[in-house]
Formats: sequence, structure tokens, C-alpha cells
Amino acid sequence: MKQLSLVAVIEIAIFAAISLILDLLISFKISSAISISFAMVPVMLIAFRWGVKGGTIAGLLWGILQLIIEPSTIGFFIQPVMEYIIAFACIGFTGLYARSVQKHAKEGNRPKLIASIVAGVFIGSVARYIWHFIAGVIFWGKYAPKGQSAFVYSLISNGVSMLGSFVLCAIILSLIIPTSARLVLRRA
Repeated sequence: MKQLSLVAVIEIAIFAAISLILDLLISFKISSAISISFAMVPVMLIAFRWGVKGGTIAGLLWGILQLIIEPSTIGFFIQPVMEYIIAFACIGFTGLYARSVQKHAKEGNRPKLIASIVAGVFIGSVARYIWHFIAGVIFWGKYAPKGQSAFVYSLISNGVSMLGSFVLCAIILSLIIPTSARLVLRRA
């Protein structure tokens, strides 16, 4: 497997830290269980630039930083691993569309570029929120309103969070990447 260059490693670390800062400063809390944020944008940019590997490492690093800043003790070891380590690393699946985004960015094919961006953001968002959904059923279901199953509670709260964050990230990246293709095109 090809190793990442020093440039990639530095960019991954910086963009993971930017995601952490965005998440801490700008997050729209709709309720205690629903939060919409565009903090995934830097990690998704890395995934479009360096592929699944780079995006996964950036997401993993962001998750670890998040755990250090805001430790979670629900479910002891398993819940934080699921919701911070695995879930955040899964944002890297956005990179499945890295080649397509890079190709269309080089060609200047805006409609195909935006379609690739949206598809990649959707894959990364769903991959992350599947883990939040599972953790919601297992660990957070006890907070469901009376008469509502843990499954439905997690589906609604994580579904709204995922859809809101997906739409926000897709819009932002669809505005940024076409106007500044160098963000996803690499030299090293």
C-alpha cells in the first residue's frame, strides 16, 4: 500500500484540527439529541484530495481529538469507540469519489463535479451516521420519549442530524470546490 507523503500527513492533521474547531464553535443544536454542523467539510475536502485513506485518517484524528476535548463515559469503552473513533473515521468514505471529483475539477465540468461532490458527501455522511444510529439504539434509547422505541428515536434524531449535516456540507463543498479546484487537486 502506498504511503502518504509528508504534505498529505500535514494537511490531514491541520484539517482534522479545523474540523474540531468548527464543531466546537459552530454547531446548530436543535435538541439535546439533534445537532447539525458543517464540521465534516475539512475532513471531506481531505478525502476528496487524498482519497479514502487520507479522509479516514483525518476523521479518525478528529474523533480522537473530540474524545480528548469532550470525553464520553456512556457505555464505557464501546460507545466512545463507536461514536468517535469508528464513526468519524467513516467520513473518509467520501474519498470513494475522490478520482471523480478531481477529474471533473480538472476538466471544469461543473454539473458532473457537483454530482460527484454530492454523492461523495452523501456516502461519507451515511457511513458516519450508521454508527451513530447503532449507538443511539444501544446506548441512547433509554432517553426516547415515553412510548417511542429506541430504534425510532435513534432513526429520527440521527436521521435529522445526518440529513441536515449532509445538506449543509454538500452545499458548502459544491460552492467551494468548483471555484477553487486546487483544494482537491494535489501536487505531492
